[in-house]
Amino acid sequence: RFLPLLIKLLGTCFCQFPRPCANTESLRTKECCPVWDGDGSACGALSGRGFCTEVLVSDEPHGPQYPHSGIDDRERWPLAFYNRTCRCVGNYGGFDCGECRFGYWGANCAEYRESVRRNILTLSAADQQKFISYLNLAKNTISPDYVIATATRAEMGENGENPMFSDINSYDLFVWMHYYVSRDAFLGGPGNVWTDIDFAHESAAFLPWHRVYLLHWENEIRKLTGDFNFTIPYWDWRDAQTCQVCTDALMGGRSPFNPNLISPASVFSSWKVICTQPEDYNNREALCNATGEGPLLRNPGNHDTSRVQRLPTSADVDFTVGLREYETGAMDRFANMSFRNVLEGFASPITGMAVQGQSTMHNALHVFMNGSMSSVQGSANDPIFLLHHAFIDSIFERWLRTHQPTRAFYPFTDAPIGHNDGYYMVPFLPLYRNGDYFLSTKSMGYEYAYLLDPGQRFVQEILTPYLQQAQEIWPWLLGAGIIGALIAAITAVVAVVARKKWRRNQRRKRTSIFGERQPLLQSSSEEGSASYQTTL
Repeated sequence: RFLPLLIKLLGTCFCQFPRPCANTESLRTKECCPVWDGDGSACGALSGRGFCTEVLVSDEPHGPQYPHSGIDDRERWPLAFYNRTCRCVGNYGGFDCGECRFGYWGANCAEYRESVRRNILTLSAADQQKFISYLNLAKNTISPDYVIATATRAEMGENGENPMFSDINSYDLFVWMHYYVSRDAFLGGPGNVWTDIDFAHESAAFLPWHRVYLLHWENEIRKLTGDFNFTIPYWDWRDAQTCQVCTDALMGGRSPFNPNLISPASVFSSWKVICTQPEDYNNREALCNATGEGPLLRNPGNHDTSRVQRLPTSADVDFTVGLREYETGAMDRFANMSFRNVLEGFASPITGMAVQGQSTMHNALHVFMNGSMSSVQGSANDPIFLLHHAFIDSIFERWLRTHQPTRAFYPFTDAPIGHNDGYYMVPFLPLYRNGDYFLSTKSMGYEYAYLLDPGQRFVQEILTPYLQQAQEIWPWLLGAGIIGALIAAITAVVAVVARKKWRRNQRRKRTSIFGERQPLLQSSSEEGSASYQTTL
């Protein structure tokens, strides 16, 4: 009975577009300040959780990669849709301030709790299957809290008289978000687009944006399943020669009937992908509307080897973490000696210099998968995306702990559009600034098992899986113990009875030999006498 209350305390929505704001009135007034059910006031103002206020966007200039202005809904996010939203105070969060910010729990958001993301290959078989079942549940459950935009703001009418939003399942919501943040900009007219634009890739926000994205993903699964201990596992792919997670027991093996498909033995073989046809959307000047577009594709290892010659090694990761500067130069895919650019995969993890025509590190894994993962806009269709980006996030965390940079290391100005420190992340509601997440995971309530100290790592990666396995089979162990105890008790009783019978037989024999009809001793001490028993 506590689950509904806990869900209410955690809140109901994180991202675009909250159902309470996907209507004509909200578009007309440009206000997204929903009422918090806890006290019946907008943004929980009566309870001191937050207040409705003007959105102040950063005016710091961005780089020259995107020379346009006022043509894309994502510019100066979220002003194309809303210029008033909830601003939460303290540890409160959520689009209506009805939940807690990352890492905090409880009715008053005063309890800090740190969870641990673990290597999927060290999870127990039951936890691996639980993760897969959670993903499948999300794929088959319509999100009760979020909708997606199926048209541009201009198409919805000046006063929002034609709101165009659509339901979507909880998994595809995040696929659509990844598409939306990275799609091309429509310049007007079919096929007239600007491709050199991406609000979550190819510059500084790549790592903070995906960090927030995974945190929201994790929280959505927790709310959907009621399992508030859930964390996204990671795949440590350092020095891997093959796709270690591409098995039917994990993320799906290769189909024996078609090498580009997932094995029928995996639940993922029945999944339909969305947002994988960017050329079609551009030609129609239309947004992806989350219509199913075919099966999930994957053919790991059968990729263009001239572009990716090998998967990243431990040495590659160590070199990358050792780079001192977070961003350099124009802060885009041509940056040299930039930690972000090397980790993202546009520069060499051997020299640190930008390379063209090749993909390294993060990008290498996407290309290696040779399927749905290999297209930026549709890559989140493949659930391996989550495992991969969790590990990328852990490398980001290693770098932060190694260098302990101040916020000044993150670019305040002149990064490509969407990537400056003060820019709000597209398309999140509530709002998050890029620079606010240029800090350790510990401030957000989570940790990575392999980054723990040796003692903690032993508990998380070695002891915990065994304890979980023991917990899974304890009913069988208990049953076996009870049966064993019964057998032992029966055996003991049989042995006692047999021994008593043997003793009676021996006494009869003595009586027969010596002519005695009564025992030598007439007291109960006979059988308790050590000397008698010894002599006998």
